[in-house]
Amino acid sequence: MIRMPDHTLDINSLDGPLGQRVYTVLRDRILDMSMEPGAILRKGALCDQLGVSRSPIAEALGRLSSDGLVDIIPQSATRVSRFSMAELLEENFLREAVEVAAVARVATEHSDTQLKQLSRNIRLQRLLVEDEDFEGFFEADLGFHEMILSFTGFPKVNLVAEEMTLQLRRARKLMLPETGRPAAAVAEHEAILEAIKANNAVAARSAMSRHLRQLIGRIEPLERQYPDFFRPR
Repeated sequence: MIRMPDHTLDINSLDGPLGQRVYTVLRDRILDMSMEPGAILRKGALCDQLGVSRSPIAEALGRLSSDGLVDIIPQSATRVSRFSMAELLEENFLREAVEVAAVARVATEHSDTQLKQLSRNIRLQRLLVEDEDFEGFFEADLGFHEMILSFTGFPKVNLVAEEMTLQLRRARKLMLPETGRPAAAVAEHEAILEAIKANNAVAARSAMSRHLRQLIGRIEPLERQYPDFFRPR
C-alpha cells in the first residue's frame, strides 16, 4: 500500500523542470518508505496525486528505474523495487570502503570550522536521542557522514556515495526506532570525531570501520521480519 499524501505543494515549491521536480518528490517518498517496496505505481493515480500530466510521471519513473528504485515490467506493473539481501550487503561493503578512506583523509586535513560543524552535529544528535526523535536523529546521522565525505575536498565523493547506497538508506528506515542503538551510534560518532581531532588517521579508520560494521548484524534479520519487501531468492 502506498502511503502518499498530496505533494502538489512540494512540487510547486521546488526548482527546476517539472520532470525533475516529480522525480525528486517520488524519490524522496521511496527513500523514506512512504512508498513501500513492491507497491504498484499507477501513472493515472500519480498524476492525480501530484497534479501533473503523464509525461513528467513517465520521465520520473524512467529515472527512478535507472536508480534501481523502481522496476518497470513491460506489459505488466510498475512497482517500487524490492530489496535484495545481496545488494544490501554489497552496498554496505562499498559504503565502508569509501567512508573509511574519507575519514582517514579528513583526520589529516581539516579546518577548525569543520571540527566545529562536526561537534555541533553530534550535540544535535544527543538532543534528538534524548527527545526520542528517531526520524530527526536519522537525518542528523546522515548529515554527520555527509559532512565527512564533503570535507575530503572531492566534490563527487558525496554524490557517488549516495547513489551507490540508496537501497541501504531505505533499509535503514525499517530499523527505526531501534532500542538503544541511537545512543550507541552517537558514542561511535564521538569516537570518530575524537580521532579526527587528534589527527590520527589510523584511529579514525578503525573507529569508522567499527561503526559501519554494526549495521551488518541489523540488516540480516530484515528479510525475515519483512518478507514481502524482499525479492524471492
